[in-house]
Amino acid sequence: MADKSVKKVVLAYSGGLDTSIILKWLQTEYGAEVITFTADLGQGEEIEPARAKALAAGVKPENIFIEDVREEFVRDFVFPMFRANTVYEGQYLLGTSIARPLIAKKQIEIARKMGADAVSHGATGKGNDQVRFELGYYGLEPDITVIAPWREWDFKSREALLDFAEKHQIQITKDKRGEAPFSVDANLLHSSSEGKVLEDPAVEAPEFVHMRTIAPEDAPDQPTVITIDFEKGDPVAIDGVAMSPATLLTKLNELGRDNGVGRLDLVENRFVGMKSRGVYETPGGTILLAAHRGIESITLDRGAMHLKDELMPKYAELVYNGFWFTPEREMLQAAIDYSQQKVAGQVRVKLYKGNVTVIGRSSPYSLYDQDLVTFEEGKVAYDHRDAGGFIKLNALRLRVLAKRDKRG
Repeated sequence: MADKSVKKVVLAYSGGLDTSIILKWLQTEYGAEVITFTADLGQGEEIEPARAKALAAGVKPENIFIEDVREEFVRDFVFPMFRANTVYEGQYLLGTSIARPLIAKKQIEIARKMGADAVSHGATGKGNDQVRFELGYYGLEPDITVIAPWREWDFKSREALLDFAEKHQIQITKDKRGEAPFSVDANLLHSSSEGKVLEDPAVEAPEFVHMRTIAPEDAPDQPTVITIDFEKGDPVAIDGVAMSPATLLTKLNELGRDNGVGRLDLVENRFVGMKSRGVYETPGGTILLAAHRGIESITLDRGAMHLKDELMPKYAELVYNGFWFTPEREMLQAAIDYSQQKVAGQVRVKLYKGNVTVIGRSSPYSLYDQDLVTFEEGKVAYDHRDAGGFIKLNALRLRVLAKRDKRG
């Protein structure tokens, strides 16, 4: 049942068919004034046509917001996440998850500016994104009204949605009338493909699904070697050329694409309780993760590094489940950021046919001491005999256990 008290609603609007239907549905079902927000997250598509589509749907020009948020996305969301070496369930680099809190944040900012009393999104009732959007909304504006059309409307099939679109003269591309082969979500960090031809996890994904990378077997026979400079845990330059966050990730994406880097075929556990199969491409992120771990290997103390690795799965789960604007994520972020103060220097990386290999690393803050690890006589005083006492102390409890078991 539509809440007729809603007067203005800010819709996360891509300009695609689904959100165009939602826009019209909000106008007809709620009688609300719709404000659209379209974010350029580096998805690789023109977003300006969304303005014309919104105007055609009766949205006032002053109610159409289109914003290039690529720099903010990488600087304030992607890079902080990569400082933690964040990977969900051992493989997924969270490309979709990390974009949702930024979109939610922008919608709330617009709602405050325009005096809107509701926000809306196009996420379905089966997926994770509905949770991520709405946790973001409520975390920033606790009394906001949230409209989730896929959980509210009476459309029982895709055909019913298309009939609604035709009735209201919403443009439908020809392929939308047929079976879409799979759904795609993309931003500067990754592309995500799910559904239809990908629903059977036993069947290999067709090559045409991949849009961000060439096949590793088609990549050049000669490796590509690059250097990445880091400051406080964030990449700042490639091959000595300083770049902004979004520009740097774009360059890494190009390098990864050309070398077949960053493909992932994954069956994951959704927060809502079901398993789903997705094909992800994260070329630049895959390179960045390897390089970041490379620079940390010489600049982080063992205790700090191991603690970070213990905290990371919790951090990843928070991002995946949509708890970005929470005190626990901010607490973890503070600890992670503190660990990155001296994570600076240069990493040399080799890209070859889908593989990323760290082949060199250097830092003015390096903890690697060649005199300590050399097999030759080093300059640093290290008495090999000290190791005997160290081992016996650590073995004490094992010896006590063994003696007890031997008596038994």
